[in-house]
Amino acid sequence: MSKPTRRHFCKMLSCATSLPWIAPYAHGDAPNPIIGKPAVRKFEPFPLRSVRLSTSVFQQQEEINARYLDSLKVDRLLHSFRLTAGITSSATPYRGWEDPTCELRGHFAGGHFLSAAALSAASSGNSDLRDRGNAMVAGLVQCQKKIGTGYLSAYPTLLFDHLADGKPVWAPFYTYHKIMAGLLDMYTLTGNADALEAAEGMGRWVQEYFQGISFDQRQRMLRTEYGGMNEVLINLAAITRKQQYLDAASLFEQPGILDPLAERRDELQGLHANTNVPKIIGAARRYEVTGDRRYRQIAEYFLEEVLTTRNYVIGNTSVDEHWKTAAGHLEGTLAWTNAECCVAYNLMKLERLVFGWNGDSRWMDAYERALFNCRLGTQNSQGLKQYFFPLAAGYWRAFNSPEESFWCCTGTGAEEFAKFADTIYFRRGADIYVNQFLGATLDWQEEGIVIEQVTRFPEEQETTLKIKTAHPHTRAIHIRIPGWTTEAAGVSINGRPVEVSVDPGSYLAVRRVWQDGDKISVNLPMELRQESLAGDESVVAVLCGPMVLAANLGDAPAEGQSRVIHSGATVPDHLPAAAPLPKAVAGRGENADAWVETASNGELRFKASAEDAKYDLLPMYLIGDQRYSVYWQTQTQTRMRS
Repeated sequence: MSKPTRRHFCKMLSCATSLPWIAPYAHGDAPNPIIGKPAVRKFEPFPLRSVRLSTSVFQQQEEINARYLDSLKVDRLLHSFRLTAGITSSATPYRGWEDPTCELRGHFAGGHFLSAAALSAASSGNSDLRDRGNAMVAGLVQCQKKIGTGYLSAYPTLLFDHLADGKPVWAPFYTYHKIMAGLLDMYTLTGNADALEAAEGMGRWVQEYFQGISFDQRQRMLRTEYGGMNEVLINLAAITRKQQYLDAASLFEQPGILDPLAERRDELQGLHANTNVPKIIGAARRYEVTGDRRYRQIAEYFLEEVLTTRNYVIGNTSVDEHWKTAAGHLEGTLAWTNAECCVAYNLMKLERLVFGWNGDSRWMDAYERALFNCRLGTQNSQGLKQYFFPLAAGYWRAFNSPEESFWCCTGTGAEEFAKFADTIYFRRGADIYVNQFLGATLDWQEEGIVIEQVTRFPEEQETTLKIKTAHPHTRAIHIRIPGWTTEAAGVSINGRPVEVSVDPGSYLAVRRVWQDGDKISVNLPMELRQESLAGDESVVAVLCGPMVLAANLGDAPAEGQSRVIHSGATVPDHLPAAAPLPKAVAGRGENADAWVETASNGELRFKASAEDAKYDLLPMYLIGDQRYSVYWQTQTQTRMRS
């Protein structure tokens, strides 16, 4: 029996937050347990409870996601867990990857749902989803107690026996990780102590499982996708201050993956992308908890290598879920199956971690690129999510069904759309860093200062920061000056320009005594530019500011299986061949403004000249029911001379 891939519906029958050494790093809401000699993180995110989105497309998408999560029933989510524990359930199970016969069941129901509910509770004060999360935890704890060994999953331990014996099995530790991560999020973000106790039971079971398994056998087992087991065990160690979980995390180390990266060698070709990004997140967390700089070097090299040599213009990577080519050679890879959405989710987690070490604005530039282009727009009005992000011409967006898919990308999307507020503001000591230009209010209660960011970015090329404080405060506010803006960018305070040179791709620090009512106005001019596909300079994409612009190629197929996939499959049936790339009236190396013009700045509408017609361009996140093309074929210099 061939090993199933996560791209296909599972057909095999079953046999029966960032939490660094502070927990969690991802959302900054917990104490500061230390293990060993942890690294010093210089830049800290504000906890989600301190930041609230204001009216914007991001808040609208957050609310759509919450409505979808609220439509899911706890009894149905618990169904397979209860059956596995020997508890009667009469609930109607969900299908797709949560089907009672699917070997990945429980990854969304017991994992992503808990994380998304906890994130919603913390980021928007959604008490309904917090209560649903608590009910889910109570049901899971009941199952765990009935089993009696600390084990908790929606499938029996027989799947782990298959893994140890080398028999075909999908990815049991992958799902185990999601459940543990969901429990930890419920603890760190909502204070559910039962969730932490359940996660500890799961961690102890992992240690016992590996007793008697040799190093060589374990390395063979780790070839099967195991998600972020190293990360979640390190997070558990950081929360509990217990060395045993850090030791357990070491059981998921793969020298064959980490050693080349430590030596700055790219040996990623042929690897499954989203199997491996979580391993690097785990390495990053190990650096934070232990201070071992080797793991920092692994994370920094990996991230830089992927973003510079393996990334598409939208800020994401992979084709058919893999790195199938040599570094710097993406020519010929445009397809329906580009850029699995889970990969963007994990790359953004890693970008956020690495930024915390050095405050380098390029990581926030990369985060913004992914946020606007391969997160925003990948959810429809019903809260359904994309799996792949097609980059071949003539394709369209397709989404999971409400109850019959439950892909990995359904789960990471549900989390992503619940935590848009988690990276807007960071701090370093008393200093505040404004990383992202989203309408949101920071309430730093401990310091008695509130910053309200008012903006319609990117519809307008500016943002305003309003200071509210009962007492004067002396501190620096650092504002990201993105690499995509121009030297005409500038900052004014209370209407008076700040006389300082602006360096795109850095932070501008404004230090003064801040008074109640002060306003910082930031001007961020956007201009058209183009980027070529790695390995083929004749294939280009167009951007304006951080936004990738897509050509409108006409209406997508009507609603149906081509748009909403009612199964665990991740590609629509009877998919047509891709269309040829539209041919731009431009030569290689020309600037985008030579063949693209701005039709409306405020409405973000553009026109592009092609050999056969003029095309309407709009930001990729505004593409909804259209066929589109992100890339264009330009003339090569050879063709121009001929």
